Amino acid sequence: MPDNTVNCLFIGDIIGRPGRIAVRDYLPTLTARYSTDIVLANGENAAGGFGITPQIAEELLNSGIDVITSGNHIWDKKEIIDYIKDRKWLMRPANYPPNVPGSGSTIFKTKRGYNIGVVNLCGRVFMDALDCPFRVGKEIVESMREKTNIIIVDMHAETTSEKAAIAFYLDSMVSAVIGTHTHVQTADERILPNGTAFITDAGMTGSVNSVIGIQKDIIIQRFLTQMPKKFEVETKDIELQGVVISINVETGLANSIERIKIKV
Repeated sequence: MPDNTVNCLFIGDIIGRPGRIAVRDYLPTLTARYSTDIVLANGENAAGGFGITPQIAEELLNSGIDVITSGNHIWDKKEIIDYIKDRKWLMRPANYPPNVPGSGSTIFKTKRGYNIGVVNLCGRVFMDALDCPFRVGKEIVESMREKTNIIIVDMHAETTSEKAAIAFYLDSMVSAVIGTHTHVQTADERILPNGTAFITDAGMTGSVNSVIGIQKDIIIQRFLTQMPKKFEVETKDIELQGVVISINVETGLANSIERIKIKV
C-alpha cells in the first residue's frame, strides 16, 4: 500500500449473534486482503437485533473492529448507558442533546501513525427529533479538520434523500459519508464531485433470507395481524456487507470506494 494512502473498512449494521460470528470469522481475511488501517462497524443491532451490551461491544473490539458506530437503537440495552461514558471507540450519534452520555465523534490513531476522524450522525426524517445533523456535523468536522483531514461520517438515517443531501453538503470536507440504518445495501457507491466517497447504505452483516435480519415469518405476521410478536434474528444465509474506502492522506479525499458483499 502506498505511504500516502489509508484504507478504511466499514462493516454494515451487525445483526445479532450470526452477524458477530461472521465478523469474528471473516474479518482477519478482509483486513489482510485490503491492508486496512482502520475497521469501522455499525453495532447498534449486535445484541439480538436491537441495541448493544458492554459484553458484546468488547467482543466486537476483540474481533478486530477499531470503532463501533450506532444510531437510534443505541439505548435499547440500558446497561450501555454507563459503559459508553468513557469509551470513545463506542459511539452514539453526535446530534443527541447536550449532556447525553458518550461521544458522537472520535479520532483514531492507526498503527502507521495516521489520525482518522470518525463522526456518527442520526437523521431526522421518519426518525427521532434530534438536533440538526447538518449543523452539528459541520461544526464537528470543522473542528476536527484542525487535527486531521481524514474523516469518515456514519450517517444513520431512514431516507436516501437525507443521506445524499448531507453527503453533498460535506463534499470535500470529509473523506467519506457512509449511510446506515436500512440494512439494505445500495449499489450507488461513488466519489462525489469534490472528492468525498459516498454510499446510501453499506448494508448489513446478517441474514439475507430475512426481513432486514429478522425471521421473515414473524414480520409477515406482524403486517398481517398488526399484533405484537417478539422479533427473532434469522440465523441462515448470512452475508457480510460493507465498503472499503481508499483515502489520500495528503488531501483527505477518497481515491476509491468498493462495495463488498461476502456470503459466509
